[in-house]
Amino acid sequence: MRRPAEDEYAAYYGGYVSRVPETDIVAVLEAQAASMDRWPARVPHDKETVAYAPGKWTPRQLIGHMSDVERVFSYRALRISRRDATPLPGFDEKPYVDHSVFADVPVQMLVAELAAVRRANLPLFRRLDEEAWSARGEASGMGITVRALAYIMAGHVRHHVAVLRERYGLTLE
Repeated sequence: MRRPAEDEYAAYYGGYVSRVPETDIVAVLEAQAASMDRWPARVPHDKETVAYAPGKWTPRQLIGHMSDVERVFSYRALRISRRDATPLPGFDEKPYVDHSVFADVPVQMLVAELAAVRRANLPLFRRLDEEAWSARGEASGMGITVRALAYIMAGHVRHHVAVLRERYGLTLE
């Protein structure tokens, strides 16, 4: 496996892709799923519902958001890996969080959901051949490959784990 080239994803995903220097993306996705089992014990109950600044998401909302993104990007990966040429729409994550009940769900349940979604996606990624990894499609009006989607998924989790560490003082990994 190779890392995605810059022409395999839109520039705004570069920050997520750059967080994943590894070349075995399936191993990264698997390791993230395994590490999620430890997260709930590392989030004190009194910090679950507190945002670090006005207008920012709480840890509960942030973890719920990660599940939403995991679902959206894995759906894109499935469609594109199966050579579905239908352009896929974008999504605005803010209304997804605004219209969720994440704020009312304990971190333990949200992390269990995120880990379950990731684990459900792993068999798809494990079975892809090189042709499927390199398959190109369109999402949010931009070209993207399945390989890039997997790297974006891993990088998105790393990004938010870093936010939880830097803004909330939580060390999850």
